[in-house]
Amino acid sequence: MNDGLVVALLTSGVLYGTPILLAALGELLAERSGVINLGVEGMMLMGAVVGFWACQGVGGPGPVALGVALVAAMIAGAAMALIHAFMVVSLRVNQIVSGLALTILGGAVGLSSYLAQVWNLGGQKADHVFRSVDFLGLGDLPLIGPLLFDQNVMVYLSWVLVIAVAAYLYRTRLGLHLRAVGEDPAAADAMGIGVTRYRYAHTIAGGAFAGLGGAFFVFAITPNWSDGVTAGSGWIALALVIFAFWRPGWVLVGAYLFGVVTSLGFNLQARGVDLPPELFGALPYLMTIVVLVAVSGAWAKGRLNPPQALGVPYSREEH
Repeated sequence: MNDGLVVALLTSGVLYGTPILLAALGELLAERSGVINLGVEGMMLMGAVVGFWACQGVGGPGPVALGVALVAAMIAGAAMALIHAFMVVSLRVNQIVSGLALTILGGAVGLSSYLAQVWNLGGQKADHVFRSVDFLGLGDLPLIGPLLFDQNVMVYLSWVLVIAVAAYLYRTRLGLHLRAVGEDPAAADAMGIGVTRYRYAHTIAGGAFAGLGGAFFVFAITPNWSDGVTAGSGWIALALVIFAFWRPGWVLVGAYLFGVVTSLGFNLQARGVDLPPELFGALPYLMTIVVLVAVSGAWAKGRLNPPQALGVPYSREEH
């Protein structure tokens, strides 16, 4: 039963959806503070290249090397996000322009590729990878075994992060303050909430999540370095936040849906279905367009409720 197409698609959907889930969670935090970050793709690539380099160079046991690599990837993504935060929060540069500039800077023909050349990473296989863990020996259970109990550590970590982000947003005072900053920064400021501090912190946190998502590619999906390894997943993560109505639970559902679509071609080809690979390669991006069109409809607009101050710079002197 576990060898069937449905199980394969669902299991692959979790795998391929996880980096999108991590990046989208980070973007959700940033947007909840009122900051749009279109630099997610560049941050994912920077996290991927720095994490890969760190893993190759640190040596030692696999868990130690991978742990160091993930921390390095998060730092790389956070550093890129710090630049974005400084530009849009302190200098009040247009958020769209700043984000696009960072995607170009860190993108497949930018800094990530340059660093890969300098560090001679091209064609190298990862020294260590995340492998699936048969959790509690339940991996052979029908359907739910491979889906829930036979994933790698980063997948389980992503589930913990979804719960943590949801609890943070809706069960803590800090989360309440964050939502207030994203809805009405002037009112939040009048209540003594540090708007600048919250926007910096959550934009940087979003970059760290994106770096973690980028690292997932080189340690769990394609365990080697190639330029542009994230293949536009950062853009899908941006659309996913809108699709999920800025809610962590729906981010998880949407990420796995995109993951299933992404893995559809591989699974069909493995079963002898001979269709153009370009068709399957385009499906995730076609789905992104469909999703964006769908959430632009009248029904969706009534439920979207984006943060009211999203993309709007704030200055105390002007309020």
